[in-house]
Amino acid sequence: MKKAIIIGAGPAGLTAAYELLTKTDIIPVVIEQDRQVGGLSKTIDYKGNKIDIGGHRFFSKSEAIIDWWLNFLPLRSPAGSANIDLKYHNKTIQYISSRSPGADSEKVMLVRPRKSSIYYNKKFFDYPLQLNMRTIRNLGLLKMLRIALSYTQFRLFPRKSEATLEQFFKNRFGNVLYETFFKDYTEKVWGVPCSRLPATWGQQRVKDLSVAKVLKHAVKSIFGSSKGIRQEGTSTSLIEQFLYPMFGPGQMWETVAGEIIRRGGSIQLNTSLQSIHGNNADNITYITVKNEITGDTAILQGDYFFSSMPVKELIEKTSDLSVPDDVLCAARSLEYRDFLIVGILTSRSGHSQSQGIPDNWIYLQDKNVKAGRVQFFHNWSPGMVKNSNDRWIGVEYFCNEADAFWQQQDHSISAFAIQEMADAGLLSKADVKDTLVVKVKKAYPSYFGGYDNFHIVQEYLDSVTNLFPIGRNGMHRYNNTDHSMLTAMAAVDNIITNRKNKSNIWEINTEDEYHEETTGTD
Repeated sequence: MKKAIIIGAGPAGLTAAYELLTKTDIIPVVIEQDRQVGGLSKTIDYKGNKIDIGGHRFFSKSEAIIDWWLNFLPLRSPAGSANIDLKYHNKTIQYISSRSPGADSEKVMLVRPRKSSIYYNKKFFDYPLQLNMRTIRNLGLLKMLRIALSYTQFRLFPRKSEATLEQFFKNRFGNVLYETFFKDYTEKVWGVPCSRLPATWGQQRVKDLSVAKVLKHAVKSIFGSSKGIRQEGTSTSLIEQFLYPMFGPGQMWETVAGEIIRRGGSIQLNTSLQSIHGNNADNITYITVKNEITGDTAILQGDYFFSSMPVKELIEKTSDLSVPDDVLCAARSLEYRDFLIVGILTSRSGHSQSQGIPDNWIYLQDKNVKAGRVQFFHNWSPGMVKNSNDRWIGVEYFCNEADAFWQQQDHSISAFAIQEMADAGLLSKADVKDTLVVKVKKAYPSYFGGYDNFHIVQEYLDSVTNLFPIGRNGMHRYNNTDHSMLTAMAAVDNIITNRKNKSNIWEINTEDEYHEETTGTD
């Protein structure tokens, strides 16, 4: 019986394991350094209150992905309604009723309304931007005129060179709108000026979203919004509804993990990769792993190897494989952006005037606020908060391990986040009941530093015949969950069809059908 060793129990790794079990006779063994599955899509439970690492909307342009999700967590019908159908694209999905025989009322997917805002210059704007009185009042007629003139100028006379993200944004939105609503947030996320980021990031994450499309969507919304979880012809960042598990994204991956084990697969938690071995330069035969709790080491032999761990670390773990010096140098030059989130539990019946905020999240574009985004987990799903009388807020910071902010004690970080949210009018200090700080290393593979030489690393990875890099960190690409899953599915299909060329895996999230059109960090 053939065996596949899968490094990482995030969406990509678990998808690969499940696909192998259902489509082949290959047995997957998944190793995961963390104590729980889910990777960047895990859900952390803190005293019954659940934190989603970054806010993960479940949406996709791939019907196969949506069907895959709903196979594990079916849709739950709205309270008090009978079974009804939900349409997306040309497909109809049937809700399950929580009253159906045998139905698990908690093991379900919810359809959630999307509501998000931008905080800029101490004022709140609808996101996506709407041409309404709130926007006009907040910006003022003079600023609106400057935005219109700047947009027109760049549309009529765009910069021919689009080498940087700054040039990419200006060509689509004009200089004034770029400076107002794109520059500061993007630079918070990546920690470098937009003039140092390649246009590749914009081509991957924003693509065809434009002022004209936003205005068109705003006009259509006035006369009635479309329903469904996938709205044909609408940029992803404009989609008004999305799927979300009752207890956060981690519920999906814990459910998948349970099914993998039930079908005969293996998942080893608290297990880290130590080294990679092969009998020649283009074939892996086994890896050594370490149990982080007991300290015991073991050898895992396999016929196929999947990796969703950071490429930089993967290359450094090679032992018998003769990795060329230029590949090692290119891999070691890759950079990452780390992520920190502060959970703040407050009383809903407290002193703040902002208790009724309906948003799922708010982008903090204001350059005077260090935080980049704030999540309202109780608005994502009622299952994310233990007590319905509480508000469970997640304040997100994008930083590096070496930053002084990252290295502070948790209580200092929490106090800073509380003060920032109080200053923005998003909470009252008197209402705070508890806090939690979560740090995530290498959350975002960066498109600067040594990224220009990533093709050298990619070519080497492709030369190892039985190695399949998948997922966000495995491919050093800013993939969303569905993109990561699609890379795993493509890798399994390559094994089934005996396809040696791996270009189809790398093409995912570069072709139009896979693009994620958003300025956020889902």
